[in-house]
Amino acid sequence: MPKQKDLKRLVRERARRTGEAYTTARQHVLRAHDDRRDLAGLAGMSDDAVHAKTGRNWRDWVAVLDESGATSKPHKEIARWLREEQGVAAWWAQTVTVAYERIRGLRDVGQRRGGGYDVNKSKTFAVPIETAYAAFSARKRRLWIGEIQCRVRTATRNKSIRFDWEGDTRVQVYFWQKGPSRCQVQLQHSDVPDKATADRLREEWGRRLTALALVLRGGDE
Repeated sequence: MPKQKDLKRLVRERARRTGEAYTTARQHVLRAHDDRRDLAGLAGMSDDAVHAKTGRNWRDWVAVLDESGATSKPHKEIARWLREEQGVAAWWAQTVTVAYERIRGLRDVGQRRGGGYDVNKSKTFAVPIETAYAAFSARKRRLWIGEIQCRVRTATRNKSIRFDWEGDTRVQVYFWQKGPSRCQVQLQHSDVPDKATADRLREEWGRRLTALALVLRGGDE
């Protein structure tokens, strides 16, 4: 994505050269720039995958959203427009919106539109979902999380737990059954203030989930 001052200069130059309105010239400049970029890589998902579920690839979605003026709209409004006007299912509307915001430089990978970051990690364990859920009790989680100060906000047995975490951040944990004695733990650490902290927390949660696997297996690894 060109820097804002460079983008404006390119748009003005094209508008003077072609006589186009500023918004039309801007769309042409952005699309020419997109032709040289790996949009699927920026989106974090292949063209085939998004086309199979939404009927458009990333280049098409970027063009449609540019035309709708999405760069100046908040996240929720873009997602709602995709659902209500384009018939995109709710989860895919969020996915397309986040990808578009990354492509247009409105957010970094893992970053919220407002500026904060989210850290996402998941791991599958060869234990019943009840066992994994129990490992998040106050006594047992010290074995693999340590002495971090955290407070449970809400909990739904064998489904989800939400924590207040140190540093005014939040952790949401979701549990999914994958078989009679197999489950997946999905974790999101939210309200992280900057990318450096997000990168650190991502590494720490990777180590913690590995430690959880050891605890669940009785430390036999």
